[in-house]
This record gives sequence, C-alpha cells and structure tokens, in this order.
Amino acid sequence: MFKIILLFTMLLTLSIFSLNQLQKLPVNESIYIKLGVIFILVFSLIVIARYFILLLFSMLNLYRNLKKPTLSLPLEQKPLVSILVPCYNEEKVIKASIESLLKQTYPKIEILVIDDGSSDDTFLIAKNMQIHNSKHKLKAYTKTNAGKAQALNYGIEKAQGELFLAVDADSKLSPDAVELMVEYFKDPETGAVAGSVYVTNTDTLWTKLQALEYVQGLNLVRNGQAFFKLVNIIPGPIGMFRKSAVKGIGKYTDDTYAEDCDLTLRLIEAGYKIDYEIDAISYTEAPESLLDLLKQRYRWTRGILQSILKHKRKLFAFYNHFSLSMVLWYMLFEAIFWPIASIFANIFIVYISMISGYGEMLIYWWIIFTILDVSASIYCVSVTKERMKLVLYSIYYRIFFINIINVAKVLASFEELFGIEMSWGKLERKGKI
Repeated sequence: MFKIILLFTMLLTLSIFSLNQLQKLPVNESIYIKLGVIFILVFSLIVIARYFILLLFSMLNLYRNLKKPTLSLPLEQKPLVSILVPCYNEEKVIKASIESLLKQTYPKIEILVIDDGSSDDTFLIAKNMQIHNSKHKLKAYTKTNAGKAQALNYGIEKAQGELFLAVDADSKLSPDAVELMVEYFKDPETGAVAGSVYVTNTDTLWTKLQALEYVQGLNLVRNGQAFFKLVNIIPGPIGMFRKSAVKGIGKYTDDTYAEDCDLTLRLIEAGYKIDYEIDAISYTEAPESLLDLLKQRYRWTRGILQSILKHKRKLFAFYNHFSLSMVLWYMLFEAIFWPIASIFANIFIVYISMISGYGEMLIYWWIIFTILDVSASIYCVSVTKERMKLVLYSIYYRIFFINIINVAKVLASFEELFGIEMSWGKLERKGKI
C-alpha cells in the first residue's frame, strides 16, 4: 500500500507541474480567451482534486476493512440468502449463470430464477436445472412480461431468505461472493451491499476499454463512497439487500430506466447504510459494438436522471436528508455537469492551441489527464483481481473512450429533459460468460 501511495504522490506532482506549465503559456488577450483559460485551469484542478479525494477515501476504506474482525457465525445462526435471477430471452447465458450460483461456498442459499415472459428457451433451460436437496435449492418461475423491476418484486415475494442477492442473468459470480457480502449485514443499519463488476468478454477494443472503466471509474468510486456507507448505485449484476428494508420502502419501481439506482436512493432516504465488498465479483458480458455501448449508456444516463428527478425535492433537504442530498448532487455533477464541462474544455483547449500557435498546450493537457488515469488504473488493478495489462489502455482511455461516453451522456440528458421517448434497448447476448 505504501508503494502505491508513493507512486500516486509522484504522478500527482507531475500532473500539477503540467498544470503549472499550462498556466504560464501566453495566449490571446481577448477577454473571452482569458475566461476560457481560467475555466480550463479551474476544471483541471477539479479533476485532480476529484481523483485525489476518491483515491484517498478508497484507501481509507480498504484500510478500515483490513482492521475489521472476521468472526464467522455458526451455521445455525447464518441467515438464508435468496438469490434472485430475473431474465428475459437469456438462453445463451442463463445456464452458465446458474452454474456459477450453484458453486457458491455459502452454505444456506436458495436460487430463484424468474423468467419475465421470454420468447426463447430461457425458462425451459432454467426449469431443467431445478434441484432441491440438502445442499442446493433451485426453483424456476415464469410470468407474463412486465419488466425487470416487476420480475424482481415477484422474486422477493417468493423468497424465503431474510437477505436476497439480485444478479443479472448475463453474469457469473465468484464462488465466495455471497459469503463475503453476508458479513456486512451483521450491522442492522446496513440495507444493501454492492459487489464489484468485471467485464468477462475482453476480446474487442470496446470491451477492453469498458473493463478498464469498470475497475477504475465504477469500482473505485464505490470503494470511496463506501467509506461513508453511501454507495449511490447498487449494480444490477451483483447487489445484496435486506429484504425487510426493501419491502419497507415499497420494493422496486418501474418508472425509471434505472430501477437499481432508484431503489438505492430510497434506501438512503430511509436511513440505511449502503456498503461495498470489493472481493465479491460478478463477471458480466459487456456490449461489444459501439452502437450497443451507446444504447446502454443512453439508458443508464436517462435512468439516473429520472431517479434524480424523482427525488428532486431532496436536493436542498440538507437538514432532514443530508446524506441523500449530498448523494443527489454528486450524481447530478457526474451525470450532467461533468460531461458538459469536459467536452467544452477539450474543444476550447484545441481552439486556443490553434489560434495561439502554442501546440504544447495540448501536450500538457494530455499529460495531466493521462497521468491521473494511469495512476488510478495502477492503484485499482493493484487492489483488485483485474489484469495489469488493462493499465496500458489508460494511455488513450480518456481521449478516445471517455469523450465518446461523455457525448452520449450529454445527448441522453437533453433527450430526457425534452421527454423524447426511448425503448429499454435490450442488448443481444453473445454467450461469452
């Protein structure tokens, strides 16, 4: 850990040096250019501060968890965990997903597969895998199509466990995932626990970049948020919940494209802690083409905005709902303000470089973000079970990948604000889990 901190400190120093050099470069005396340069410098400082804060709290959370006692309960005191697998037309992946659940090391689980009116052989495959013995219990159900939220609610009513684990049908879990996550519920104030999500089909450029994004952009953020027990989104591929807490807030709703985000926010509003277990891993199938990736991010962005708008009255409720207000502002910043500012900053720095004749501005600009991405990637890969070779993609990760994602976020935000209709956009599975 000390080596990682030392490395990050060195890289951060180099990044700040590049920012200082950027500040010294002469530019056109126009007031608009000056204002733009001030914006660029402020934006760069915010980026550096964001990385530093996330890494700091991520390290603090990891250190705290290392010091946490791991006294396991005797078998008779262990809670039953119901694993809910909502699925719709998942015949290519459902068998592999169920097999990974049957390999869980936790001794008291039941697996409930809820087919949401599939038109393929999803239910037939799951039904043929039904089992009920002293070690395993697997039951498959089918219902008329009504969406993922209603499928999960159906599973909650059938579940016998006091805890339930929601997983996507296109995902596989690490064998000890359930065992690791159950430990957090010894605290009666814990309402949910998120796990880590890794990309399993890393055989295209797009999926490799998503693999880096998941470990750096998503899992790093969750680990930092977990220091405050305020993880803002429990991911669909792996999330464990206290059933009584979820039923107490009305279960899942289907009025957003991000039912997992909305549920998490309502749990925070109800006063529950939302934690994160870095070693509970779900291996998921990521979109392999740019079009499918953009469809997914459109849905994610619009779903997050819908969830924020549902709770907009709590944006300024700092006195009564301080935690929820802070989470909502953070999400608003990440979903709208950050992508717009990033796009503007990139366009403006190119423009200034062209009119001023100082092309080195682009070099320093690239150095700032690349160093931050490389350092964050090294840290994240070091504390997870991901592959070190992913760090290589961070060299062009922000310029090539993040800018495309930011454009998609901005367009999706405008479409949501103007009420343009959009379908769920289900991705075609490749069966690579």
